Amino acid sequence: METLNQFIATFSSAWQQADWAFLLVFGLFFLVVWFLPSLLALLLNRRHAGKIALLNVPAGFSVIAWVALCVWAVTGKLGDKLAAKARLKPVA
Repeated sequence: METLNQFIATFSSAWQQADWAFLLVFGLFFLVVWFLPSLLALLLNRRHAGKIALLNVPAGFSVIAWVALCVWAVTGKLGDKLAAKARLKPVA
């Protein structure tokens, strides 16, 4: 328990001693990583970019959901192609 308290004290003092430039760069990096699925969806011009952006806020709290959104943002057109192929195949 003492090592946890020591870690928290060290972490707290490091944040208090950080200058504004480091905090600004860290904040921008944090936001880019948090909203990476939304940025990927916008850059790749995905049809569901709005849904991905909406789900991105709560998904940032879960690594699994965040990774799933990244996969959805990157493979959006592939999913549309597979869905179109499935619709074209005749049912036996």
